[in-house]
Amino acid sequence: MKPDLTSRHPDLSRKIRALICYGLWAIVALLAPLSAPSQALEKDLLMRPETLANLPENQRVILDTRSSFRYLLGHIPGSQRIGHWSDFTHTVNEVSGILIEDKAWVAAQLGALGIERDKTIVLVGDPADPWRTDGRFFWMFLRFGFPRVALLDGGVEGWKAAGGDIERGSGGKAAASRLSAQDIVLDDSVLARQDWIRDRLAHADLKIIDNRTREEFKGATPYGSPRGGHIPGALSIPWQEFFTEEGRLKPPETLALLLKNQGIQPGQEIVVYCTGGVRSAMAFFVFRYLGYSVRNYDGSWWDWSRNPALPVENS
Repeated sequence: MKPDLTSRHPDLSRKIRALICYGLWAIVALLAPLSAPSQALEKDLLMRPETLANLPENQRVILDTRSSFRYLLGHIPGSQRIGHWSDFTHTVNEVSGILIEDKAWVAAQLGALGIERDKTIVLVGDPADPWRTDGRFFWMFLRFGFPRVALLDGGVEGWKAAGGDIERGSGGKAAASRLSAQDIVLDDSVLARQDWIRDRLAHADLKIIDNRTREEFKGATPYGSPRGGHIPGALSIPWQEFFTEEGRLKPPETLALLLKNQGIQPGQEIVVYCTGGVRSAMAFFVFRYLGYSVRNYDGSWWDWSRNPALPVENS
């Protein structure tokens, strides 16, 4: 066989191989930030149906966040319907959607569902829900200090696809737990209030994310807000951009690239908001899943737009 150039010149051969290896390493290094999440994933927050099936009944509480009609048509055996997200809110200074934080009242409501602090709370939502209220309940339980809360990946349909049984009808009533007011520990690190945001508007390490539609961001007020627009400096990322058309969470690599393109960096403080802290609560879940420090503004635009002393942008 006729020798090639590199076989006649061993030194040249080694140099060429070294250049090839260096080039491959450089390509991998360039692509890595685009193909991998920048932070450690909180994988336990998104529970696979198989994981739920193997979780002993005495260690978990399954809460169905869908409508009563959809619950009657079919639900996971043993799951309890928690009700509507607004059942846990009240109106404060004419602002709707504010989470009730009366610890005794909260303990009574949750205790009736068999909820205890040492159990894993698994929330079942509807991937087709335009508001994804399972995200609001996820944030609510973290606000109340529960240590183990997860969303069921794919909801009831994901459970069925994995071979899980379905129960129809009103379901059985859970045995009440001994949850007390002392078990409700408010976690301030997951909540943003109006004054907290106002005092930090100029902070470079704060990213405010508007999870409403683009039209609302630009000034539309379909839900009766006193003023249109958005919080100054906020980025527009409608919450649906985090999910596929089927309502499943997009791959972490895709989400990481989306955030990178918006200039969102690891280590920054994130605040999410919408109209009343429901759609943004699902975005809150996504940021927590991706490992970010994030707060949900439950008053959101209903609260901010009502105060004429607060600045507003419309572009």
